[in-house]
Amino acid sequence: VIMFGVPFQYTLSHVLRARLEYLQTHYQIREQDFLNFDALRQASQCVGRVIRSKTDYGLMIFADSRYNRYDKRSKLPKWIQQFMNDSHLNLSTDMAIAHVKHFLRLMGQPIDQEALQSVLLTLEEVERLNPAPAQPNGSGEGGAMLVETAI
Repeated sequence: VIMFGVPFQYTLSHVLRARLEYLQTHYQIREQDFLNFDALRQASQCVGRVIRSKTDYGLMIFADSRYNRYDKRSKLPKWIQQFMNDSHLNLSTDMAIAHVKHFLRLMGQPIDQEALQSVLLTLEEVERLNPAPAQPNGSGEGGAMLVETAI
């Protein structure tokens, strides 16, 4: 996922203006603080979609120099921050492509199935962690349904 820019809201929206005024009046949250938080929350949600399971891998490219600033970077979730070392910041296009090639070559290697099984839970382990609730007597109305699928 390549994130071009920082997704700030349209600040002339009447709804946003009312929300910002409410936050300032009741919680003393400054307009710029909320707008930065909201934009980085949206950016995190966007790039976070690259990872869907424990066995997935992907690249998150923040293609905007504003992400180099600590005040922006520090508002990203810890699971993203842990991969943003100084060596990955403020890269030229050529350096970024070199990092991408290296990462994809590394991740394109066959998966060690034995090592993978040591980090994934079996169905029995999941069931032990989340025991099924007792079934009430009756027609079963109002309950949720769990459907298991094999991948």
